Amino acid sequence: MGLIITSPVRGWATTLDDVPDPVFAQRMMGDGVAIQPLGDTVVAPFDGEVVTLHDAGHAISLRSAEGAEILIHIGLDTVMLKGEGFTPLVAIGDAVSRGDPLIRFDIDLVALAATSLITPVIVTNAEAFTIGRRTTGAGVGACEALMTLVPVQADARRRRDDGTVVEQAVTLSLPHGIHARPAAQIGEAARGFEAEVHLVKGDKRGDARSTVALLALGTAFGDEIIVQARGDDAEAALAAIVALLATDMGEARPAAARPPAAASAAPLRAGQIGGVIASPGLAMGPAAWLRQADIAVAREGGGADEEKAALIAARSEVRAAIAARADAAGGGVASVMQAHLALIDDPELIAAAEKRIANGHSAGFAWRGAIHDQIDAIRATGNAHLIERINDLVDIERQMLAVLTGKPLDGANIAAGAIVVTEDLLPSQLVALAAQSPAGICLRRGGPTSHVAILCAGMGLPAIVATGDALDAVDDGAPLLLDAELGHVTLAPSAADTDAFTARLAKRDARRAAAQAVANDACRSADGTRIEIFANVGSVEEAQSASAQGAEGSGLVRSEFLFLDRETAPSEDEQHAAYQGIADALAGQPVIVRLLDIGGDKPAAYIAIDTEENPALGQRGIRVALARPELLETQLRAILRVEPAGQCKIMIPMVVSVDELRQVRALVERLRGEMGIAASVEVGVMVETPAAAMTADLLAVEADFLSIGTNDLTQYVLAMDRGNPAVAAGVDAMHPAVLRMIGETCRLAAVHGRWVGVCGGLASDPAALPILVGLGVTELSAVPGFVAEAKQIVRGLSLPETQAHAALALQCKSAAEVRALARAFEETR
Repeated sequence: MGLIITSPVRGWATTLDDVPDPVFAQRMMGDGVAIQPLGDTVVAPFDGEVVTLHDAGHAISLRSAEGAEILIHIGLDTVMLKGEGFTPLVAIGDAVSRGDPLIRFDIDLVALAATSLITPVIVTNAEAFTIGRRTTGAGVGACEALMTLVPVQADARRRRDDGTVVEQAVTLSLPHGIHARPAAQIGEAARGFEAEVHLVKGDKRGDARSTVALLALGTAFGDEIIVQARGDDAEAALAAIVALLATDMGEARPAAARPPAAASAAPLRAGQIGGVIASPGLAMGPAAWLRQADIAVAREGGGADEEKAALIAARSEVRAAIAARADAAGGGVASVMQAHLALIDDPELIAAAEKRIANGHSAGFAWRGAIHDQIDAIRATGNAHLIERINDLVDIERQMLAVLTGKPLDGANIAAGAIVVTEDLLPSQLVALAAQSPAGICLRRGGPTSHVAILCAGMGLPAIVATGDALDAVDDGAPLLLDAELGHVTLAPSAADTDAFTARLAKRDARRAAAQAVANDACRSADGTRIEIFANVGSVEEAQSASAQGAEGSGLVRSEFLFLDRETAPSEDEQHAAYQGIADALAGQPVIVRLLDIGGDKPAAYIAIDTEENPALGQRGIRVALARPELLETQLRAILRVEPAGQCKIMIPMVVSVDELRQVRALVERLRGEMGIAASVEVGVMVETPAAAMTADLLAVEADFLSIGTNDLTQYVLAMDRGNPAVAAGVDAMHPAVLRMIGETCRLAAVHGRWVGVCGGLASDPAALPILVGLGVTELSAVPGFVAEAKQIVRGLSLPETQAHAALALQCKSAAEVRALARAFEETR
């Protein structure tokens, strides 16, 4: 029958020939199968003992009772991550049963940082077994059969041996010690000789032909190793292995580590760490490291009834805490907390946890398992925007486990005015931290479109993300200058650095104070040009905040806040109440409601969209709405009911053709007739695609206005997914190509007398406002907290100087050059 080796991780099984590394593909280390993983937990493929576990946590080997030695190597070149992203769950010498968790890894981080995520499963002593049936070219679940091993009788090695042992010491030059690839090369070299060759480190001794034995030595750069050889050609074998160990075996090449997502718009000086701007602003203060420990839970429960009661009680407590945060905060925080309430009430999560409890597991273990099943499913979609939302699931997991175990969550003692430095943050952690008044946030990971980034922007809390491993150089309590306008943090700043930064802060604070004093005045440039400053809102609370900041209307009502994180679509009455509340909060001022922008990074459970290889280029925006006319008609009726009639304008997302505009306008006109609405209702389009920008003259013939969504326009112009951390730093709307699209849209729309606004992130960037005004934009819709400041910036500009400035920006060769130009422009004022 033989030994059945089951898959250690859920994924797609393939042959070693498909592994883009000759060490594995050429079977230097042994034979086996490779897995393209879809799950984030490696489990034991048989009953056995943990023989080796690399310090970096990326590789583990086990030995079965039959003597089979299996190496599981997660990804390629992952040793260079030095443990980041890997959490070992066992130790060397542990006895494990098939299916026991061995290592949990951050599949996104590893996928971005490694050469490949492909995971070889190698029989390192393959000469002792015949590999029978193998599963390749198919999907496999964890613990599903992968291959079968049948023992064979090994041939005795024929050699003359007089018992003499020769040995020599050598200092390892391998940057990461002997890990899988060097072990394979050493083994291949040793097999070229008849002699027995062993490596000795301290009291550990390993056969040079055995990958597992070499890994078990636990070596590091600079270790002294004794090479021993015995046999007829011992001297030659010794010389060959010593010579090999004295080299770096090609390991000194630059690590195939994370891409330069932490690049900033401005060149970095010594002592600066680059990052991606998640929430603009400036902050200075001491670093406050938030080190987040795992919460351990017992696997076995104390009885199904007891554990189920514990789960119910914990859910009730956590639910009440989340609801309290939502009620206290409002706005963006409230919307995120509402999403968390939907998660904790999710029937599938609850059912999955209760099923595990019925199988004898503790409430904590059951809840963690249910959460990670959902995480695996989200990661399997490959959608970078959805993957960012995994943090919300992890957040709910930690809150529940904290209650179940009685272990308090981290972050209770952050001093006011500190800059929080950590791996990543969960939304609930940020909400709790915000109450302690930190000065800013600096994250090693994270993304610019995550819930944490959105919350920071709404709170006006400066934040940069995706700084990478360089953040390890920050000491707890060390002074930091956080520049979330240029995208970097300065460590150990000099007195001159601090003085210059303090002056920038003072200037910014003075500008904000002056702006607030005249926030309710109409916005005109210095030479009298009318530039309207609106606000982007997603709730009544945000509309109220925008009004307090002097917003002259809303240039973008994100209506999807009504449609997401629920099981059914909102009714006409529910939608009308929300739109009317926003209109009332803005007291008769223009309110532009974006029609349902669903699909891509914003899925709705009740709108079936087939799996798409590239969701950003699939069913999105108006395409979905036109395919679901009942949803579109219900939303239009709700908007048209808002009083006074005509205050709400309608904006169509993701337009690429005049025909889409015509279809929506025809429906609006039909409904106006049916509802007896005499007032005209403006219908405009969002310019988010190159198609819309380059046909703006055609759209302007029939659209009442055009509004540029710079976030999506940037990703489509640059062919960079704004939710992909690998390219996040390059997704800069100040790129000359994007600015040229904006300028062309304004020029083409002006031919037909249509105004053009900007409602994307660029309208909230202080450096961008002079350029946008110079390009011909006459309406800017910013985040509520920036409205008063945006008005003050525009009041200090004259149209001729902005036009000259914009003309220079269009001649720049990169976003970095444009930002340098913008800094120079600001310094002259």
